[in-house]
Amino acid sequence: MKFKQYPDGSCDLEFSKEEIQIINKKEKLYFSDVMFRHFGNELVSMVTTWNEKFNEETKNKMTFKNTKIEGK
Repeated sequence: MKFKQYPDGSCDLEFSKEEIQIINKKEKLYFSDVMFRHFGNELVSMVTTWNEKFNEETKNKMTFKNTKIEGK
């Protein structure tokens, strides 16, 4: 999988054909400890960049347990 981040702070998470087949077959993604570490490192790196790119309204949004999040 690959994170493709845009100048406004939004992001696409792109999957390879093989990853899509695995998700379709197993209906989940499994991360070994090492893979999960690398995945986490990528996320932390992106989070630091996100806040620099977001507009002020987005920077100040809060997420709570009952916050409805709609994907596209």
